[in-house]
Amino acid sequence: MPTDTTIEQIAFQLILHSGNAKSLLMEAMYKAREENFTGARLKVNEAKEELKKAHHSQTSLIQSEAGGQKYEINILLIHAQDHLMNTLTTRDLVEEILFLHEKTSR
Repeated sequence: MPTDTTIEQIAFQLILHSGNAKSLLMEAMYKAREENFTGARLKVNEAKEELKKAHHSQTSLIQSEAGGQKYEINILLIHAQDHLMNTLTTRDLVEEILFLHEKTSR
């Protein structure tokens, strides 16, 4: 079961992997501007791997809470969740932008 220290570590992992993913997604968009769609898709795939790592951290907390562990909500965890949710939204938008760039470059 995660302790308070572990919760902080998990929050930092969420921030780290979400931040990495968001940076990769932005790189993907810049590559799409240059019509480097292969490079853009590679960056999106790298971002998805970072998001899997973030999701794994998040899932460990959810599972332990579902098992009866109670946690005090702290601002760091809320901040980490904000990072993750914003990156997931960014991922969806970047994938649509890549699609549109590819479609209009034909």
